[in-house]
Amino acid sequence: MRNPLIRALFFGAAILVSWTCYALDLQTIEGVELVSTHWADGDSFRVRFPDGTEHTVRLYGADCLEWHVTDGTDARRLRDQRWYFGITGYGGTPAASITLAKSLGEAAALEVRTRLAKPFTVHTTFADARGDAKYRRIYAFVTTADNEDLATVLVTKGLARAHGVYRGTPRGLSKAQYQDQLRDAELLAAHGGQGIWAYTDWSALPGERSALSAEREAGRLETGKALPTTPLDINTASRDELMSLPGIGEVTANAIIEKRPYRRVDDLLRVRGIGPKLLDMLRPGVAVGH
Repeated sequence: MRNPLIRALFFGAAILVSWTCYALDLQTIEGVELVSTHWADGDSFRVRFPDGTEHTVRLYGADCLEWHVTDGTDARRLRDQRWYFGITGYGGTPAASITLAKSLGEAAALEVRTRLAKPFTVHTTFADARGDAKYRRIYAFVTTADNEDLATVLVTKGLARAHGVYRGTPRGLSKAQYQDQLRDAELLAAHGGQGIWAYTDWSALPGERSALSAEREAGRLETGKALPTTPLDINTASRDELMSLPGIGEVTANAIIEKRPYRRVDDLLRVRGIGPKLLDMLRPGVAVGH
């Protein structure tokens, strides 16, 4: 292909085909309505599709503060979030910090309620987004009636952190580009003291981030973890189920979910953080369902 025009057209078509193949599995549902529930938060809420079916949506890429703390897992996640934002010292006591964090989690839920007061659009592959195995959720992008990406809005307003599971977007951004977009939005929110960031103790933040990293590593290496008696299906296991495996923390669990589907257990080697040694240890406790 010596002709520059032909070469440009060829590569342009290749890029278009590549992107189309990647984004084709995202289904776009317009005219979706928010369903009022007592448990909804900023990143997970109930919706009703035009055909009358209801689903619980979990946003890609955004993680809001927990404000419905019902068990030890919720409490641990809220503590980790408080560490991340550097607000554990707020008010001088853990109780004061927890109360603040819950109020900001509620503020995120109220923001979502306002933004989704008018019918909106959901883009989803219906991928399993369960954190807890008991509650079914699907991962999705949500575009508001004002044509805004809801996750980006929440991060920009300082009501969420750029964290969780990512993938290519309905607007053509790759997974990495979307992740960078949300991280940049988080940086600007922190710089501007938006939302949660208005309460950050910047002098304490490095130490709190170190504590968070140490906690994640301790969870990943927790010696008390044992392989399940019935192998987990890595294509359908919830985040918490994956985190129950030895050597798997939250970051790696999210990475496993991002790489789905798997055709065989050896495909876990595609996941960052899983090498041959860890895979050999996990092999008796994981499987690929058919």
